[in-house]
Amino acid sequence: MKILIIEDEKRMAGILKKGLEENAFIVDLAGDGEEGLYMAENYPYDAVLLDIMLPVMDGLSILSALRSKRSEVPVLLITARGEIESRIKGLNFGADDYIVKPFDFHELLARLKSVIRRSKGRPSPLVAIDDLSLDTNSRSVCRGGREIRLSATEYNLLEYLALNSGRVISRTELTEHIYDTDFDRDSNVIDVYVNHLRNKLDKGFDRQLIHTVRGAGYILKGDA
Repeated sequence: MKILIIEDEKRMAGILKKGLEENAFIVDLAGDGEEGLYMAENYPYDAVLLDIMLPVMDGLSILSALRSKRSEVPVLLITARGEIESRIKGLNFGADDYIVKPFDFHELLARLKSVIRRSKGRPSPLVAIDDLSLDTNSRSVCRGGREIRLSATEYNLLEYLALNSGRVISRTELTEHIYDTDFDRDSNVIDVYVNHLRNKLDKGFDRQLIHTVRGAGYILKGDA
């Protein structure tokens, strides 16, 4: 999953980036409101962490601009104590949730995962497709009651397919959501990792879950 952090305090931004990357998120940073809005409008993200108090352009203006252009990217506001009016405005402008400084990182992580799941129509951390199950909190995977061990990249790829099960996902979209912005989109690494997943998830089972849609991409679904 790819996250955009729009935060002008470098120390805070660095702490958030490090913590999220340690939890297998791909993270981009923007240091002011104008840069943040540009990145949010031009690159795909699974969620945005948005500080309200920003130079050049404040967080509420960014949020309003995104929603006016019908962007549905989940937004988690970062606010200071005493900014009750700003929090209310943010929720009315279309923020999905907020967290108040100072906060515990684990609470922020839980809220962030929750807004992402809700945006995919899956409020529970448990995702099931046929006899395949994922726990997005523990990042564990089972099929047919058997635990399947995956690398970090394999899991990230599977989680994105699972949260979007039943929908064809292009190679470009997969690349954009599990690698950083500078990754070579022409690389065949997605095909390589899909083959790894097939060997681990489908081999030895009667029903194939990962399907190739020629010329379009991949789809994870329970029907053969």
